[in-house]
Amino acid sequence: MWSLETLGRARLSRYFYMREFLYSEIGNVHRIPNIPERPDLALRRGRAFCTELLDPLEETFGRVAIRSGYRSPELNRFGNENRLNCARNDHPLECHIWDIAAVPVAGASLVIPWFADHYAAGRDWRDLAWWLHDHIDYSEIWFFPKLCAFNLSWRPNPRKTISSYIAPRGLLLRRGTDPAERRAEREARYADFPPFRGLRLPDTGQ
Repeated sequence: MWSLETLGRARLSRYFYMREFLYSEIGNVHRIPNIPERPDLALRRGRAFCTELLDPLEETFGRVAIRSGYRSPELNRFGNENRLNCARNDHPLECHIWDIAAVPVAGASLVIPWFADHYAAGRDWRDLAWWLHDHIDYSEIWFFPKLCAFNLSWRPNPRKTISSYIAPRGLLLRRGTDPAERRAEREARYADFPPFRGLRLPDTGQ
């Protein structure tokens, strides 16, 4: 039986604990507990998400900021019905609900402060998009104008799509297609990025 304290202390990967993903402004303001209905499933998918996608980002760029992590079905439904920037629970790209048995997904809204500084100085968001595409096994990425935040999702069978609300808006990479920019062109865009450090770490057993 999970207590909220025990759940928050659960380690997802080398750098992340579950507590970081449970914070919710919507939940706090509207007094809706953000607690998984299936904690074991949420933890299992959260571990895959953090180990495979977030740890390499933290290894490479330093601190990764979580803007919006896990959302319970109740909390996400409230956010959607009240137009609080939450997709429908059954939306194909909804990645914040980690514990729906039939939907194997885990994701979060992130900011990489290292890149946010470059973005504020005029850097093209596509430089980061192509870096992500070439270095991690993501499923969906969706960029937003503020701080160049982006939704990043994990699935056991990645879809590999990239979209953005930043100009040029729309679909950068469609599922099942090759990038319009060849590998050499993409690498030139992020040639000054830190060296990739995607270490595969042993299971923590926690």
